[in-house]
Parts: sequence; structure tokens; C-alpha cells
Amino acid sequence: MRFVQYYLDCLSQASYLIGDETSGTAVVVDPRRDVYEYIADAGRHELKIIGVINTHFPSDFVAGHLELAHATGAWIGYGRRAEADYPIRHLTDGDRIVLGDVTLQIMETPGHTPESISVLVYEHAADTTPYGVLTGDTLVISDIARPDLVASLGVTADEPARMLYHSIGRLMALPDAVRVFPAHGARGRSPRRSSTIGEQSRTTAACLPVDEDDFVALVEARQSPTPGYFDHDVALNRSVHDLLYVRLAPLEIGDVLQRQAQGALVVDARDPEAFAAGHLRGSINVPADGRFAETAGSVADPDDEVVLVTPQDRETELRTRLGRVGFDHVAGYLREPESAVVALPEQVDRAHRVTPTQLATALAGSRPPVVLDVRAVDELADGAIFRARHIPLAELPRRLAEIPPQRPIVVYCAGGYRSSVAASLLRRNGWNEVADLLGGYEAWTEVLRNVPIARLRPFRLRDEADEASGMPATDTVVVRAEG
Repeated sequence: MRFVQYYLDCLSQASYLIGDETSGTAVVVDPRRDVYEYIADAGRHELKIIGVINTHFPSDFVAGHLELAHATGAWIGYGRRAEADYPIRHLTDGDRIVLGDVTLQIMETPGHTPESISVLVYEHAADTTPYGVLTGDTLVISDIARPDLVASLGVTADEPARMLYHSIGRLMALPDAVRVFPAHGARGRSPRRSSTIGEQSRTTAACLPVDEDDFVALVEARQSPTPGYFDHDVALNRSVHDLLYVRLAPLEIGDVLQRQAQGALVVDARDPEAFAAGHLRGSINVPADGRFAETAGSVADPDDEVVLVTPQDRETELRTRLGRVGFDHVAGYLREPESAVVALPEQVDRAHRVTPTQLATALAGSRPPVVLDVRAVDELADGAIFRARHIPLAELPRRLAEIPPQRPIVVYCAGGYRSSVAASLLRRNGWNEVADLLGGYEAWTEVLRNVPIARLRPFRLRDEADEASGMPATDTVVVRAEG
């Protein structure tokens, strides 16, 4: 058996090639849209890809089933509840796919979506214990799926969670030694990409024995907001759509400005420091060195025409990453952005960034800024800046009306990546006095940790918005550093 896991850190997405080297046949499970690596790997080992299995219709990326079918002639398989606009092979609980001695067996595990399946992998057809189980998004390492995504339309509010309860029970009934290979990385900070059924049954809270109603309450209470492109990607995955095309044309500055005037979105993928030093007015900063595609999908619309401003020689990479999440209207990239900035100073803006000490001073001033926290909900457990307003980045585009238009704004996240994105989005939408916090909440807490107690004294913070609403001014546990 040839068994390969392919992992995209930027999307926390895993896909698999399973082949039988004796028969020379293979199947790819949950492929990403740029499929060249699977085809090349299969070719090197003299394997023919005969089938593609998607464990569900994903919402956080566009799968590569159409690209693989086009390149190899492979059939496309889904769970029996799946409905698509292209020919699919419906896979039912217990179905076996024989590749030679290597055998795959389908296990229906609905809940994340109604059509979700898992795939048992047997290294030898006569084996009684599977080598492993590909769990899709139903079970990830140290966590389980969310049952509320758009792919679950057509079922009642709590039905997906109840489906998931029974699916997790079926998976936990497998032998402890069976390896777990999910299609998605774990929530939080776990870097692990595989486990075993035994380990998950002992260490994952949602996999422990629990009453069904308690399980439903648990999973429904912990859902976080999703980026706006999720609906778009589910629709693409169900339908016939154009294949990924990654060639990108270089554009001169005049072409970029003309497209921008006609509504194109300029996505500047340079690091926040380079962006702050000078960028085309109206650009959104989504740094390449991070979760670029997911973040772009949080602040842009897949139907937008996009022009890229990229670090040197990274335009094809970033076009590919946008294509993975269904952004197909990429017009080109700006040739030599630094030269363009120098040549057209009247079209250039600079971004204001503040240190934790500068923010503390501003909060003690006569016109304190509104502090906007764009971290995810679960990050609030680490603490927050006093009286910060919390809007996760994924929700910010549809909640802009909640941001005061006449107040200075300081945006922060954990380390400074998302705050630069959010601040650039606010500037593009008309907020003029916007800064982001250098180093994010990590830097803020480090500064406070290193300030001697003797240099701290309380001060009274008056919040203009609170006064306007009739709320009393704040006069509790707020400190400033002397000097």
C-alpha cells in the first residue's frame, strides 16, 4: 500500500492518496484544487488515479475533484445523500472499493453535513482491523466537526448535532489501534495531523461518553463565525465550474488604477511594515506569510475582481492560494509596486501603527480611541484590553455599522497580522483615524508585565460613547505608567 497525507498549513487542510502498488491503481480523498502534486506522485510510483472521494461538500475550500477527473478520467464519489450538478458515484455505508489487495470501506458519518462519510482503509483485504480511518471533518485531532454550516441546509436546527452524536459513537466503536486521519487540522493550536481511535476516545471531550442532549448543547454552544466565502465555496463544490487557472498577467500602474476606479479590489500581500510605509489608496493588506486565502475570504467577496500586489516572485503562489478558496476573478498583479509608490505619491497612503505604550497614553488622553478586538471568540479566554469592542475579523465586513465613524480607532489581534487587515478594511470604507497595535495583545501584555508597580497609578477614563448613551464614566482598575 502507498498511503500519503498532503497537508496545507495555510488552510489546515489534509488530503490523501491511497494506492495499491501491485495493481497500480489509486484513489485520492479530499483533494485540494491544485492537483499537480497528486498526479506527479502517482506517476512516480506507477499508479493510475481511478477515483476521487470527497468525504463531504467542503465550505472552507474548493475541492479538486473536477480537476482530477479532467486530468485522469477518475470517477467522483460522495456519500449517498449528496446531490451535485455533475455525474457522481454514490457511496453507501459498507460499500467496498477494491484497489487490489488494498481495500477501502465506506462508513456513513453525517452531522458536519448530511452527506458526510468516513473511509476505512485496509492494507490487506483479509484484515479484520483497518489500518486507519479517514474521518473527513467529522472527527479532527482533539476535536469534532461543527454541525451548523451551510451544507446542512434542509434539516432542522439541532438535527445535524444529533446526527453527529451518533457518528462520533460509531467512530469511537472502532478498535483503539485504528489510526485517525482527518481532512482538517484541529481547532486551536494543536499541530498534530493524525492520532488513534483509542487516544481520541480518552482525550477528546466531545468523544467521551455523554448523554445525547448534553452533547447537542455542547456543540451548539461553541460555534464561531465563519468567513463570508463559505456559502460560495459550497455552491462551487456542488456545481460544474471552471477549472483552476493560475497564470497571471503583470499590470502597469495605469491599468491597476483604471481597474480600481471601475471597482476592482487591490489586495496587497506584502508584510504589514511594507504596507504601512506606502500603498495604493484603498488597498486591503492581507500578508502572504500567514493564512492568506482564508483571511482574504474574510474581508473580500469571491465575485470581486482582484488585483494583487505581491512580494517578489510570489504572484503565482498567491493566485493559486486564492483559487483554492474560490476566488477566480484575479485580473493580474502590479509590476514593481515600490516603484509605483514612488512615482505616484498622490495615489499613496501610509498606515498608522501604534505601540502598546502609545495606546496606553492615548487611552488616558482627552479623546481616547475606540479599541477594536478582531480576534476569534475563543481567544478572549487569554484576556482583552479594557473596554475593547469585540468583532471577529470574519464578521467585520458585515458589522461595519457598529464602528463609530467620528472616533479614532485602534485595532488589535493576537500578534499583529489580522489587525493590519482589519485596519486597512476600515480605511477603505471611509474611516480616517485608524491605527493597528504593533505586536497585538501579546505585546500589550508583555509591556504591562514589565512595568514596575511603583510606576503605575489609577486614572479616570471617560468614554464619549458611554456619555452619549447615558452610561457613567469608568473609574475602576484602569492604570497608566508614569513616564
